[in-house]
Amino acid sequence: MLQSMTGFGSAAIENDKLAVSAEVKTLNSKFTDIFCRMPRTYSDKEVELRNLLSTELSRGKMELSLNVVSKDEGVAGTSVNRGLVKAYFKDLMATAKELDFDATPTDILRMATMMPNAYITNVVNDEAGEEEWKLILDTVKLAITKCQEFRSQEGAVTAEKFKEYIANIAKHLEAVIEQDPHRVPQIRERIEKAISELVQSDNFNQDRFEQELVYYVEKYDISEEKVRLGNHLTYFVTELEKGTNGKRLNFISQEIGREINTIGSKANDAIIQKLVVQMKDELEKIKEQTLNIV
Repeated sequence: MLQSMTGFGSAAIENDKLAVSAEVKTLNSKFTDIFCRMPRTYSDKEVELRNLLSTELSRGKMELSLNVVSKDEGVAGTSVNRGLVKAYFKDLMATAKELDFDATPTDILRMATMMPNAYITNVVNDEAGEEEWKLILDTVKLAITKCQEFRSQEGAVTAEKFKEYIANIAKHLEAVIEQDPHRVPQIRERIEKAISELVQSDNFNQDRFEQELVYYVEKYDISEEKVRLGNHLTYFVTELEKGTNGKRLNFISQEIGREINTIGSKANDAIIQKLVVQMKDELEKIKEQTLNIV
């Protein structure tokens, strides 16, 4: 199933010791870009979480917000290093007075708590730590699952839009096929005039004549382009139904654009040129949407 790069998922799980909540948000990005907002206590687990996000969500800008609240004082947490903070506070107050700097005790305390090692991470036994981390990991995985569901829903909506755009291009292609025979008399007239002038020339050359004839036939003939464009449209829908990735769809859309441009440059017909513009308009919508597909 097609998946959008835009998604959101949240989850909350708790037991008698911890209350854990997690939010996962993903946005469109050409590359994988991961940002984790989590308590310092679990900073050593960030790499594991980043790998999990990358594996499960593949592409896009990903943001994880993790919140852990302890219900039990016996559970690992973070406490203020009061002795060190007091020392920081006294030194900062003295420095402020020395510099004749007007600062409130509240401002000084805030600065002191931001200094290095102002907090102490309490340590629990391995068994309790593993149980705690399992709860956190289960919460994050649930949030990721919900984000994937959101992405799939968005992808399904986008897939319907793709089918609509492709159907519109196919409809315009049918109009081009219907119009093509009507331009043949004008093309024939141009070719006959050019050939007549060439044959009547004193410098008539048989090889040159054949080259000119091939040139005019290739210049105005769009038979192959019409067939290839139809095949590309069918291929796009086939890959769409397979739930392919955005990169492949973008590549096919480029091939579609190449055939449309060639038809426009070779048709030399006002009606077909108008249809080409309409096809390009639909194709731009497709290209824009493929950038948001995983």
